Amino acid sequence: ALLNRFLSSLGETERKVFVCRYWRCDAIGQIARRYGFGQSKVKMMLSRTRDKLRKFLEQEGYTYDGR
Repeated sequence: ALLNRFLSSLGETERKVFVCRYWRCDAIGQIARRYGFGQSKVKMMLSRTRDKLRKFLEQEGYTYDGR
């Protein structure tokens, strides 16, 4: 439920790219081709989305020590 709440807070493209990578395990190049983006754009989107997820989880009381 928590992850669904996070995903629903994202824009459509951002959500689709995140799900392709971390749920379907698609390669960066495959995602880039599917959405017409360069690989660097996909990598940056994923990095920013991971940062948003980290902040979201921290607000929900979860912590991550980097290990």
